[in-house]
Amino acid sequence: MSEAAEDRGPDWLCLAPRTVLARVVLFAGVLAGAALPTGFALAGSRPPGQAFAWVAAGVTLALAADVVAETVRFRRTRYRVGAERSETEGGGRVELRTGLLVVQRRSLARERIRSVDLTANPLQRVLGLVKVRIGTGERSGGDSTLELDLVTRAEGERLRHELLRRAATAPEDPDHDGTLAFLDRRWIRYAPVSFVAPALGGAAAGAVMQVSEWFGARGEVIDWVGDRFQGVSVTWMIVDLVLLATVVGAVGALGLWVEMWWDYRLERAPGGTVRVSRGLLTARSVSLEERRLRGVELVQPLGVRICGAARLDAVATGLAEDDGDRHGDLKTLLPAVERDIADRVAAQVLREPEPPTGAPLAAHPRAARTRRLRWALWSALLPAAVLALLGLLLTPVLLYVAAGWAVVLVPVAVLFALDAYRGLGHGVSGEYLVTRSGTVRRATVALQRSGVIGWTVKQSYFQRRAGILTLSATTAAGAGAYDILDAGESEGLVFAAEAVPDLLGPFLEPVRTPEARPTLR
Repeated sequence: MSEAAEDRGPDWLCLAPRTVLARVVLFAGVLAGAALPTGFALAGSRPPGQAFAWVAAGVTLALAADVVAETVRFRRTRYRVGAERSETEGGGRVELRTGLLVVQRRSLARERIRSVDLTANPLQRVLGLVKVRIGTGERSGGDSTLELDLVTRAEGERLRHELLRRAATAPEDPDHDGTLAFLDRRWIRYAPVSFVAPALGGAAAGAVMQVSEWFGARGEVIDWVGDRFQGVSVTWMIVDLVLLATVVGAVGALGLWVEMWWDYRLERAPGGTVRVSRGLLTARSVSLEERRLRGVELVQPLGVRICGAARLDAVATGLAEDDGDRHGDLKTLLPAVERDIADRVAAQVLREPEPPTGAPLAAHPRAARTRRLRWALWSALLPAAVLALLGLLLTPVLLYVAAGWAVVLVPVAVLFALDAYRGLGHGVSGEYLVTRSGTVRRATVALQRSGVIGWTVKQSYFQRRAGILTLSATTAAGAGAYDILDAGESEGLVFAAEAVPDLLGPFLEPVRTPEARPTLR
């Protein structure tokens, strides 16, 4: 059968006709954003009218070329969904065909499909369109996903229900089914204390300097800032600018939170999937198949943890690793909320009566605390020693800098080291192995014991002398491995052998001493 005749068949479907309009309008916006600074740059070397005429001509030609290209792409792109249990050609597969000179054919077996995610930016929402991303949950880059860009909203929902339709994988549970969490606007108070706020403040300052460079006014901007701080010492000027950037970053963090989490809802859909929908301008809808779920990760950045809150992420096969981690934010099940709420949602997601993330954990030996204090002192005192040496050789000013460095940073480093030690812990809660570590970013991971496929035991020379070691639970989900840092040597090995029976046990042998400490063969 010819390709043209195959296109006319009942199985092949085309994208939404409005996809051409959506993509062309988006490209026009990009062109307009690039044309403005280009026009001003050319106006500096030739008459303004001539400069902007050339820019307008270039924009028109580029836009016309894009209209032609998008029309061709629309006409040449087809997809179809084969019957789930069909032996005919194309049955049981989702297929996508596109290309003009070089025809590309991609397909995924329906039984391997684990996620169907829908996203739509503001323009696409106005036009009633969505981008559909179909994934298999494998770590094989773009070969494990298909993207339909764009289809109607109704078609996207139809594809989601059809491709994720499964027989029930778990019995009905009124306590753990239906809506698990929905937006509470009071959660926004945790947005300014995240690491996003200072990053946005720095980005805003950089954006001001970049835009002023486009218009050839960077010098004027710097002079204006200098005039505002006339008569103020350099130290206070830096402090004021940092505070201003912090305030701007906090405001930006609030806006970003609203855009990302507005209309948030976490629910368990029929057929064994957990669905997260959220977004104010860009709507996102992510479906996670429960049989891919291997646990959860309770994340507490420092500012969020000080406020008694935590974020909940999914530990699932292939969720964040697909496509170069471009969709890493899709693993987040719950934004920063009160810790007890995060624990409750974790228990509901995992169908557990009690949250594994809240289970009591075994403390680590004092050698782990000594190790962290040693690293903290080295990291604070070594730069101070270098500055002091340079001060002796070059200028006494550096001696004062070294003294100030040591006085300020040594206590801070010690406090962080002690906090990092208090954060260490590991244990078992039902069917889940639980490990906790970190201080700037504290993470408590509840990993399904049946999902652990191996153990890696690491022990440096200094760890051997201190009688501690690091265990890494290897899994096909999430980050691929989760560490139990600086656990006691015998206690750690016994824990690993008991947590996942028959995995590490064959490699252990008891040492014939009064303490009978197990060691690796």
